[in-house]
Amino acid sequence: MAHAWKCSGLRWSVEGPELVWDGGRRSALARGRRVAFGVAEGGARTCAGARGHACPAGAVVPARSTGARCEQCARLDRAHSVAADTLADDPRPYHVYLAWFGPGMLKVGITAVERGPARLLEQGAVCFSWLGAGPLMAARRTEELLRAALRVPDRIPYAQKRAVRAALPEAADRAGEVAALHARAVALTGWPESLQRRPLDVVDHVGVFGLAGVPAAVGEVSELVAGGVVGGELVAAAGPDLHLATGDGVVVLDTRLMTGWELVPAPAGGLTVPVREFRAAAGVQDGLF
Repeated sequence: MAHAWKCSGLRWSVEGPELVWDGGRRSALARGRRVAFGVAEGGARTCAGARGHACPAGAVVPARSTGARCEQCARLDRAHSVAADTLADDPRPYHVYLAWFGPGMLKVGITAVERGPARLLEQGAVCFSWLGAGPLMAARRTEELLRAALRVPDRIPYAQKRAVRAALPEAADRAGEVAALHARAVALTGWPESLQRRPLDVVDHVGVFGLAGVPAAVGEVSELVAGGVVGGELVAAAGPDLHLATGDGVVVLDTRLMTGWELVPAPAGGLTVPVREFRAAAGVQDGLF
């Protein structure tokens, strides 16, 4: 029987994306590389645990869940989370950012200054600009100010991000939308005094993600199944998504679906897991893995 590995998720660094495996092993993901793996026969997807600890119950979790955690571990994971507003005493400075994912798709968010642009890469932000930096609560208040005054969301569904990646406007148009929102944001009154504003400086990730000229995806993997195989050539990667070129076209794999499964080597080629077809008329794309 082939040795099985468990994936801890996709991580981004200045070198690019890489899959992280339980035990610390990492696999760099270069565009043009052939990626293939199988799901162990007869297995089930188990909870990924929380905060570096294994799930005490070894609970089985749904195949379509992107969180891959049981209710108990999900509560533990969010117990000390900036994103869940349960951590208010973090002494680290935080950035407030504006991120662009497609025409009309802009959001505001915060991330620890020490993380640099990693959070933007993890979300699949096509381009972004910092807006300010300061203590956590000041960053959080600024985020809320923009949400209330400018109706800027703090979350954009991945389905919407994937649908436009193959038909992005030119770089100048992308940057223009970020610049317009940045100007509206800095014109607002009521900013926390402890937040240091940052000038507009749009950073574009199209080249990093490999989205220039990427083919529109025909569908996305909806779930992994025991005994199933995923294989294809990596043509782009954005956020947690891998865009894989297969014999039937480009298919997107959300790598969050991989956690909790025992994965084994598989022959190059083949795609025998459920795929949900995209139904949009045009510009629909996803990450292939």
